[in-house]
Amino acid sequence: MITLYGMGSPNVVKVFVALEELALAYTVQPVDVFAGKQFDAAFLALNPNAKAPVIVDSDGPGGKPYTVFESGAILLYLAEKTGKLLPADRAARFDVVQWLMTQMSTVGPMFGQYVHFFRFAPPGNEYSRSRYATQVHRVCEVIDRRLAAVPYLGGSDYSVADVATYPWLRLLPTLPGQEAAAKLPNIARWVAAINDRPAVKKALAAVDAVRAQTTPFDKAAPVALDRMFGRGEYATA
Repeated sequence: MITLYGMGSPNVVKVFVALEELALAYTVQPVDVFAGKQFDAAFLALNPNAKAPVIVDSDGPGGKPYTVFESGAILLYLAEKTGKLLPADRAARFDVVQWLMTQMSTVGPMFGQYVHFFRFAPPGNEYSRSRYATQVHRVCEVIDRRLAAVPYLGGSDYSVADVATYPWLRLLPTLPGQEAAAKLPNIARWVAAINDRPAVKKALAAVDAVRAQTTPFDKAAPVALDRMFGRGEYATA
């Protein structure tokens, strides 16, 4: 049995999708990050970096419980555990890994900073908003060109690269908006295909359930946001 610690962010959605796609039994422990629960000692013992998601696999290597944090590491762990969503052929495997790393190093960080400055920054941060909006558009154009050539990011088959990237790119009609999304037809086709997967539908229903148990970002107390973002009394510089 796998225990997933998380909430409804795209990085956590990845793990919900992987668990459903791989038909792994799991339970969910909500982590209310907008109430600061990621800083509780019990959670820090699982991930000292105070980030969700985290999984604890009761049947880990050697049959012993094993904890994994960082969403990309979790996806690779689950793929290797089951022998699915990651090709055995070395070249095909690294086709997938390259695009998984693109999500981890560029899609997630650029979207994350874009959302931060769009939703949470005070007025007067136009440079930051412009920079991250530009980087979001740039990486989406790169991915759209990739998906013009192949059905899935790793090539012909659905993989952990798609599982990792989908939770971010399905948000394009909202962030950065319908006009921008309309210029990315290959991403739209790819998102629609993944939306139709039964495991993805089950995963998104599970995400909605955990969201109902955690604090929405727009209801967070100011002090909780300050601690989460390292600002105010929590700033070091």
